[in-house]
Amino acid sequence: MNKLNILQYKHILVLGLARSGTAVAKVLLQYGKKVRINDLKTPDGHTIAQLKGMGADIIIGSHPLSVLDQIELVIKNPGIPYDHPIVREACRRDIPIITEIELAGQLTQAPIIGITGSNGKTTTTTLVTEMLAMSNQRVKVAGNIGIVATDVAKNIESEEKLVLELSSFQLLGIKTFKPHIAVLLNIYDAHLDYHKTLDNYIKAKSNIFSKQTIEDYLVYNADDERTAQVIKRAKSNLIPFSRKRALSTGAWADLTSVYYCEEKIIDRADIALVGEHNLENILAAISVAKLNGATTESIVNTLKSFTGVKHRLQFIKQINGRLFYNDSKATNVLATQKALSSFNEPTILLAGGLDRGHTFNDLLPYLTHVRAMIVFGQTAPKLENLAKVANIPVVTVNDVKEATLAAYKKSNSGDVILLSPACASWDQYQTFEERGNMFIKAVHTLS
Repeated sequence: MNKLNILQYKHILVLGLARSGTAVAKVLLQYGKKVRINDLKTPDGHTIAQLKGMGADIIIGSHPLSVLDQIELVIKNPGIPYDHPIVREACRRDIPIITEIELAGQLTQAPIIGITGSNGKTTTTTLVTEMLAMSNQRVKVAGNIGIVATDVAKNIESEEKLVLELSSFQLLGIKTFKPHIAVLLNIYDAHLDYHKTLDNYIKAKSNIFSKQTIEDYLVYNADDERTAQVIKRAKSNLIPFSRKRALSTGAWADLTSVYYCEEKIIDRADIALVGEHNLENILAAISVAKLNGATTESIVNTLKSFTGVKHRLQFIKQINGRLFYNDSKATNVLATQKALSSFNEPTILLAGGLDRGHTFNDLLPYLTHVRAMIVFGQTAPKLENLAKVANIPVVTVNDVKEATLAAYKKSNSGDVILLSPACASWDQYQTFEERGNMFIKAVHTLS
């Protein structure tokens, strides 16, 4: 049994409801725990009634410190920062604080594949899942990809495999969680408004392998300097991947082909997924698939058919010679750099969103083939200035719907029209999915 046995605690506070909090509360109540729920917002009435009917004590609308009275364990929503008053007080009282992923890990005996990184998590998670499924293996996917891990873990069978996309927020709240195979794709400056320092962010990412042993595996990006340094602390078997040099262990690529160790897997020309950055995701996925016994045929078939996940450099359609791509999941400058690097064609860039105080100067070297920019949201003025510095025509609009029409009017046959905002969506949209769906709807309206 894990050193931290969540189910040994009787009085548990679920801080922040949402989907993961609701799932956690239901599981704990089913195990007969005394569950208190605290959320600033009022969830829908059906959820409240259901949880109360199961015996939960629910306090909503405020965060009084008294919610911690008699509490032995806090399971918090990953998005709640550690400087939150309730979290700080729990630390002062020496009450353990975890996130839902820790509970999920203790609910299942199934082998876990955990995937994290600053960029590429969703694509890699999806590739691994499809490669294993195509190889007739029983596999389920959950985590930061949008499926609550607890809901899946409580029902998964021991002979199945659980693939989890893991964010730094989730990994910061683990104590004993240990995937059998961990993947660390890359480490860039990200979410520093939450983690405060780069060291804190790196520590959170490193948690994915911190509890692994020599019986486990860590697949890592040998081309990424920070990642290559961090993994030196790992106790697990190291499996590198590289798109820059040949490797005797793990997946690698040269200018024409992709390999696993000495075995040629596929010609790069036969891979459906575009983008040099996606080659890294592909190499990571191949390594995981091979470690799990997937056949080369299943890997090749996946790579020939997989064109990307929704909202991550997703091809929408062609209209009068224009190619529309939805990259709404590009919520930072680095992701937009990678998206722009994926194309040589003249490009109309749609960008803008929440202003986190960053500049966009790092985009300048990637704008050489951008014919025009359509900007929106809080960061529109900053992006206007960027366009002027780059001597690129710029149009400011109210939202993504207007941006789509403006981009079409600015474009010519043969152009790429790319939504890659370089910003979070929360100034105008609840999620990047909502923003991307508006773009998809607007594109289909054009046709």
